[in-house]
Amino acid sequence: MNRDSLREKVEAKLPNWRSWYPSIFHAAEDLGLIRAQVCDPNSLNLSKRHSAIQNQALEAHREQWGGHEKLNGDK
Repeated sequence: MNRDSLREKVEAKLPNWRSWYPSIFHAAEDLGLIRAQVCDPNSLNLSKRHSAIQNQALEAHREQWGGHEKLNGDK
C-alpha cells in the first residue's frame, strides 16, 4: 500500500499545482485522487446518531431508579 501524503501524490502528478488551484483538495479532486461522497444528512446529526445510546441510558435510569415518568423531556 502506498502511504504517500495527498500533497506528495498531487505534486508527483502536477508539480506546480499552486499556479492552477486554490487548494490541494481542488487539485486532488481534479486529478482523481479524492472524490466527494454523498451521505445521508441524518448521519451527520449527532443527536440522531446517538439517540439509541441516549434511549438506552434513559431506560437504564428508569430500571435503576424506578418509574416511567418523563425524564429530560423524553417521550
